[in-house]
Amino acid sequence: MAEKEQQHGNPLAPANGYTQSDQEAAPSGHSKELQHKKRMKYLLYVVIFAVFQIAIITLFALTIMKFRTPKFRVRSATFETLEAQSTTFNVRMNTELSIRNTNFGHFRYRNTTIDFYYRGTKVGEAFVQRARAKALSTRKLNVSVDLTSTNVTSDSQLGSDISSGTLPLTAQARLRGRITIMLIMKKKSGNMNCSMQLNIQTRQLQNLICK
Repeated sequence: MAEKEQQHGNPLAPANGYTQSDQEAAPSGHSKELQHKKRMKYLLYVVIFAVFQIAIITLFALTIMKFRTPKFRVRSATFETLEAQSTTFNVRMNTELSIRNTNFGHFRYRNTTIDFYYRGTKVGEAFVQRARAKALSTRKLNVSVDLTSTNVTSDSQLGSDISSGTLPLTAQARLRGRITIMLIMKKKSGNMNCSMQLNIQTRQLQNLICK
């Protein structure tokens, strides 16, 4: 009887020799390791998201929110009147202009006067009425200007220029306005500085260069 009691004294003891506390400790350690891996994974996601947000904000600031100076240019011209003889000239020129706005917002500009010069002497002016150049677009407009040699001195090179068949001209202006991008406004001015030659024989502009 004693032997039977010894054999059946602890019927709940596991056959492999491990106690219940040992079995509970193993899953607990494994669970902590899983939680640590999850936390590291979440932290990695947060870091990646933060880097992505910084990259987007930087790109946004360098492209969309960057304010660029509009470009104001003379494109071409046709002539209604072109009289040039001896040391005088009288020209009526229809000039095509362009205002190139490369910003992500509209450019609203004010009334502007374009001054035309012959070798440093003002010979005419054109008026540009205030308007708006849309975002990422080029606005084209036409203005008329009368050019006359009234203010040119007699000791100038006008006689030789007319004899050669070309009149050197320059056009200068400052187009003041403001650009609005996402309710943020900034003043900007487009400067015109164009040089050209008026070919008297062909009645055309040539060597047109704008800086």
